Amino acid sequence: MQQTLKDIAIIGSGLVGSLLAIYLKRLGHSVTVFDRRPDIRNIEFSGRSINLAMSNRGWNALCEVGLEEEIKKIAIPLHKRAMHVIGKEEYHQKYGKEGEAIWSISRGVLNKRMIDLAEAAGVYFKFNEKVWDINLPEASIYTGATEKSEWKEYQYDMVFGCDGAFSRVRHKMQRRSRFDYSQDFIDVGYKELTIPPNADGTHKLDKHSFHIWPRGNFMLIAMPNLDGSFTCTLFMPFEGEVSFESIATEGQAKEFFKTYFPNVRKDIEDLTGDFFRNPTSAMVTMKCYPWTYWDKVALVGDSAHAIVPFYGQGMNAGFEDIYVLNSLITKHGDEWEAIFKEYQEVRKPNADAIAELSYRNFMEMSSKTANPQFLLQKKIEKRFAEKYPDQWIPAYSRVTFSLRPYYEALALGDAQEQVMSQVMSIPDISEKWDSTEVEEMMLRLIDTAKLA
Repeated sequence: MQQTLKDIAIIGSGLVGSLLAIYLKRLGHSVTVFDRRPDIRNIEFSGRSINLAMSNRGWNALCEVGLEEEIKKIAIPLHKRAMHVIGKEEYHQKYGKEGEAIWSISRGVLNKRMIDLAEAAGVYFKFNEKVWDINLPEASIYTGATEKSEWKEYQYDMVFGCDGAFSRVRHKMQRRSRFDYSQDFIDVGYKELTIPPNADGTHKLDKHSFHIWPRGNFMLIAMPNLDGSFTCTLFMPFEGEVSFESIATEGQAKEFFKTYFPNVRKDIEDLTGDFFRNPTSAMVTMKCYPWTYWDKVALVGDSAHAIVPFYGQGMNAGFEDIYVLNSLITKHGDEWEAIFKEYQEVRKPNADAIAELSYRNFMEMSSKTANPQFLLQKKIEKRFAEKYPDQWIPAYSRVTFSLRPYYEALALGDAQEQVMSQVMSIPDISEKWDSTEVEEMMLRLIDTAKLA
């Protein structure tokens, strides 16, 4: 359905803002992207990034505008988790079926590429231009050097807020009556470290694995980069016995890594320097509603639904917002109020579901992945899924390797967990786990729960 062309502003030049700009430009609209920060292509990254895990939802959104193959050039497929548990040999857990993988991409490298692609499509970027206020009914924005300086006014037909968890656009929407908003910080922060490449440029660890060092209430992860390095992220409580607060000196940092990460500490480049130089960043779950205002303003990505990063779905969910928005544009044409209404109604339950799943996955990654009972449960699930693929699709596969709604993955995952709690309570389950008895019990329980 043909649309009347609009003059559109996007606030935020991150991944979601850049991809949305490409979509809207391809529909013929005039698109200007504002960002308070300098052009990321001209600056070094600040040591506060977690590598991205691109999965089916993200690729689907890129494929729609012909960018999938272009972006795969800067990504590395990861087919499995590599678990590094103290006192055990490194072992692997496959993510999905043969050929299924998540893809590791440097956030900075991808963001630079997306801005290049948006500019090539005809999008105009205005960097170092801070948006302080927005007139929602008029779709006009106000920029300036500081909150108290003289502001410049820009008038648009429509404004999209893609400016992250602490969105300025949403901040203005929050002042309206009956706007629901919540934010919840977890008491765990993160810090970036780096494993450099070998002298010949190869990777020091298996490059097709997502590496995890689970240590109870803290953990280290590592994801590969194209240059042979790994971006590592240390997740740890802010305060407590083993915490960022408790490591105040170089000696304490070295002792910490020697105690908890003995097999990797020598590989981490400038260990203590990175630890004290790179910031300790916080993680927040942010929910709000409504996401839109009339036919004038809409929130997309983190500005509408920031989540903790433990399912690797933050970017994927934001890209899926854009894909859904585009499908609704095709459906409703010029009826932007109808587009925005259906967009928020469709996406809100999914955003809440992936927020919940992401928090749960943090609990799983940090503590349960080293628990023998948990590992046995996963082994039983994997064997059953291989034998009855139509009867048992793991929640992780529903989220990561399908395009089915997130809320469906959450509901079916909860039902599966109820089945497994009964299976795991069988006496001597560790001896019987691959028996006909267990298999028949699961089939009965699944039939009752109507999981298939």
